[in-house]
Amino acid sequence: MKNQNPSQKIAVIGLGYVGLPLALALAKHFPVIGFDVSSARITALGVFEDATNEVEPDELRETSMIFSDQVDDIMACDTFIVTVPTPVDDDNTPNLGAVLSACQTVGSVMKPGAVVVFESTVYPGVTEDVCGPALAAASGLVCGEDFYLGYSPERVNPGDREHTIERITKVVAGQNPVVTKKLLDMYGAVTSGNVFEAKDIKTAEAAKVIENAQRDINIAFINEISMIFNKAGISTKDVLEAANTKWNFLNFTPGLVGGHCIGVDPFYLAHLSRELGHDPEIILAGRRINDGMASFITKSICSNFDEGPKHILVLGLTFKENVPDLRNSKVADLISCLQNAGHRISVHDAFADKDEAKAEYGIELLSDLGLDQAADCVVGAVGHEIYRAFDAATLSALVTPNGVVADLKGIWSDIELGSGLKRWNL
Repeated sequence: MKNQNPSQKIAVIGLGYVGLPLALALAKHFPVIGFDVSSARITALGVFEDATNEVEPDELRETSMIFSDQVDDIMACDTFIVTVPTPVDDDNTPNLGAVLSACQTVGSVMKPGAVVVFESTVYPGVTEDVCGPALAAASGLVCGEDFYLGYSPERVNPGDREHTIERITKVVAGQNPVVTKKLLDMYGAVTSGNVFEAKDIKTAEAAKVIENAQRDINIAFINEISMIFNKAGISTKDVLEAANTKWNFLNFTPGLVGGHCIGVDPFYLAHLSRELGHDPEIILAGRRINDGMASFITKSICSNFDEGPKHILVLGLTFKENVPDLRNSKVADLISCLQNAGHRISVHDAFADKDEAKAEYGIELLSDLGLDQAADCVVGAVGHEIYRAFDAATLSALVTPNGVVADLKGIWSDIELGSGLKRWNL
């Protein structure tokens, strides 16, 4: 497609789950350089390989975008979009290290008139009060006079082929009306004009951080009622099927809540709340419930065992189905809890990278399922397609006679288990 505005040169900083699809979409309309500090990532993209599985090889092959790990290559750009991760530290405080590093990189090359847009999830105030000064210090330019800020929260859902960047509503906010208009035009070119203008940058930052906090709280409620119904001998799945017949019932399901957004972003909102002197009760209550699910599931599974250590096969390690993303995997917490209870754990994942699993969590992934070596318990932790496709024979072959099938995602609810097998559902 011919560029609509070849005079506007865009650099996308960070080519992960968010940055790569965005950069490819923008490159259909503008000259784009995709920058990442990882040389290995740039090399892989150069041979049309995307480890995140978010884009197809043909998309990489056909794009006009330039991939680079060299800072000098982005010097000619006038618009910079920062899409780097914003995790939390071990004590759940926001870690802005990657964002500040990106500010240093951009600040070292940007020229007067530059616009720097942040898509990374942050708490309100970070773009103007933290990133603005960091960019000014790195560049020697004056924020609001020599360069300008913008914010447009990412809304990428890994593995989602329906809600792609071209099909969602992009929220934008600029430091002044001129910048806002520029962002409306830039993102509007990608989304066919489906762009919402937020009142200001802090409003846009706040909108993003509450989107994931809201989901976290809703899932926490369902997780808590699952704990209650398990004690009452009631099927949570059956209860939710009945409740979902009401037109305004919210359709959430219980489970482990990890990943780089829902399991992290509420802590950014909680951090701001505490800085303002407010105790964030509901937000952190949801986090406590969801972070406690690994322990609850472990105790529930173990209640089905007789004495002695067991061999447990865990199916799935990524934070959600059909993606290779291992960031903040709560299945890893479950595995740790099961090991601490004295059991021997084997783990298989159809999507995760074995080296990354070992480096991040110290977990050795099985190369295959080894149907000739049944376990005392099989845990369906992630609903990957390959596991959902199991029939009764395949599932039964994985479990010893009188063993336990623990189905955390309800993926085998319709399968009749062989006689003697125990079933536990979340």
